[in-house]
Amino acid sequence: MFNFTIINFFVLSEAPLHPAVDRFLSYIQLERRYSAHTFTAYRQDLHQFFTFLAKEYGQPELNAISHQHIRTWLAGLMAEKQQPRTVNRKISALKSFFKYMVRLGLISQTPMTRVTAPKVSRRLPGFIDEKGMQALEDNRSMRRGQEDASIFTPDLEGHTHRLIFELLYHTGIRLSELIHLQERQVDTGNLSIKVLGKGSKERIIPISRELLAQLQDYTARKRRELENPAADVLIVHPGSGRKLYPKYVYNMVRGYLTRHQITTITRKSPHVLRHTFATHLTNNGADINAIKELLGHSSLAATQVYTHNTIEKLKDVFRQAHPKA
Repeated sequence: MFNFTIINFFVLSEAPLHPAVDRFLSYIQLERRYSAHTFTAYRQDLHQFFTFLAKEYGQPELNAISHQHIRTWLAGLMAEKQQPRTVNRKISALKSFFKYMVRLGLISQTPMTRVTAPKVSRRLPGFIDEKGMQALEDNRSMRRGQEDASIFTPDLEGHTHRLIFELLYHTGIRLSELIHLQERQVDTGNLSIKVLGKGSKERIIPISRELLAQLQDYTARKRRELENPAADVLIVHPGSGRKLYPKYVYNMVRGYLTRHQITTITRKSPHVLRHTFATHLTNNGADINAIKELLGHSSLAATQVYTHNTIEKLKDVFRQAHPKA
C-alpha cells in the first residue's frame, strides 16, 4: 500500500482509480516541483484517462494497460474535436506517468512506445512591434485621435501597471514568476534579478540601471501609500496591498493593449510581452543560446521558434523592397 502525501482528488469520482496515480502526482509536485499549472493539467488528464479505463475495461491492472487502450482513448478525444496541442499534453502526462511506473518497478515497460502524437501546426508567437513598445515606454497612447493622451495614470495604480509592463518586457519573465518575485531577488550591486522558474530552476537576468531605479522608486512609494503591503513579494495589488493574482494582471495587460491600440494581434496577454522580449532580442542579433538561458527554456527547440519570426520579417522586407518579389 502506498503512503500518499497529497489529497486524493479522485474521491469525487465513482470509478475506482489506481493508487499509483497519487504517488506519481506526489512525485511531480514535491520532488520534480512541476508548476501548479502543469500539475493541475496532468492531474486532470490522468483522472480522465483512468475514468475512461474504469468505464470501458473495468480498471485493468497497471501491467495490463496496453497501447491499444491508450490509442482508443486518444481516438475518442480526436473524435470530440480536441485540439492536437491538448491531446499532445495528455500524451505527455501519460508518458511521464508510465515512465515513473517503470522506474518504480511496477511495470516492466511503458505502453507509450507505440503511441504516436498528432502533428501540431507551428504557430508563430505573436509579439508587439518596437513602435508599440516605444509608445508604452513613452506613456503615449496610439489610439486614433488620442495620440497625446497618457496610457498610465500618475497614481499608485498607474505606477504599478507601468512597472509590470516594464518588468515583463525588459526581463521576459513569466506571469507566475512576476507574481512571486520578491524584493530580495533584486541584486542592486550586480544589476540583476534572480528568478525561480519552472521546476524551481533559478536563473539570473540582467536589468538596466533605469529599471532598477524604477523598482526602487516603486518600493518606496508602496510603503508610503499602502498600509502593511504584502512583505513577501515585490509588486503588490495597488488597492489592497496584497499579492497579485494572475487574472488581475491578465485583464490589466489586455485592457491597456486593447484600449490604447498598442497592437493588432489577437492574443493580448502578459505572455505576449515575453514573446516580444525574445523576438526583439532575436531581431537585434542576440545569440539564440543566450536567449534560451534568459527565458529559462530547458530545450533550445523551444527558443528557436523566435528565429522563425525573424525569417518572416526578412520575407516581408524582401516582398516590399525587391523589384522581382
